[in-house]
Amino acid sequence: MGSPKPLLQWQGATLIEYQIAQLREAGVGDVIAVLGHRAEDVLPLATAAGARCVVNESYREGRASSLRAGAAAAEGAETIVVVAVDQPRPAAVTRRLLAEHTAGITVPAHGGRRGHPVVLAGTLLPELREVAEATQGLRAVIERHAAEVREVPFDSATVLLDLNTPDDYERAAGRAHP
Repeated sequence: MGSPKPLLQWQGATLIEYQIAQLREAGVGDVIAVLGHRAEDVLPLATAAGARCVVNESYREGRASSLRAGAAAAEGAETIVVVAVDQPRPAAVTRRLLAEHTAGITVPAHGGRRGHPVVLAGTLLPELREVAEATQGLRAVIERHAAEVREVPFDSATVLLDLNTPDDYERAAGRAHP
């Protein structure tokens, strides 16, 4: 991307500030931001936005290491919302998923594809603390609990947005999000 994703501009803020604000607005009480590359640059923004920050020193090992770090910090949580900073979601998406979360796992879906954020029951924390990149991390937890997954349909492809490349970011940044 040329710069750390959390520091990219998104709707008048950085991605990290936007994501934290949207989670808080959706009713997430304890937002845990797992920081990796250039954590020292992101930490002040995330803290000021109201997140509790965890620095994942093992971030080079992949996303599973960040999921483990976040799950370790979420001790006692009844419900967990997992979303990456490069998957910006408006509060309305998370609010609706939380309202419709009656299964072990709740995911948004659009056009036959599942998106993010993923909402999980706190009873899955032990599994989240053990995920590994080699065994597909969060995807494996969802697959093991396939019978407990509830898909919530969305009319908007916003639930599929993922800013993986500079082209993804440029296309998405020029588009309005509900």
